[in-house]
Amino acid sequence: MEIREPFDVEIGDVVYSVFHDGEDTYTIFKEGEEYVQIIKDTDTSWLKLSPETGLPLFGMDEEVNLIGQKIIQELG
Repeated sequence: MEIREPFDVEIGDVVYSVFHDGEDTYTIFKEGEEYVQIIKDTDTSWLKLSPETGLPLFGMDEEVNLIGQKIIQELG
């Protein structure tokens, strides 16, 4: 799996920097600070990863899903 170059996505007034970690996992920076790590669950669902364990945190998070949708759009 090829690691992609970092890119930015915009949601409203917020710019998120997206760093591909491999497979379907991404580290997201918000306003220059590491914000969250996310993983693609399905084509329409993304999950946060626990900062302590790296395991998926199940539960609906609209911001994470919006970031994930923007990633899919960016990658085409």
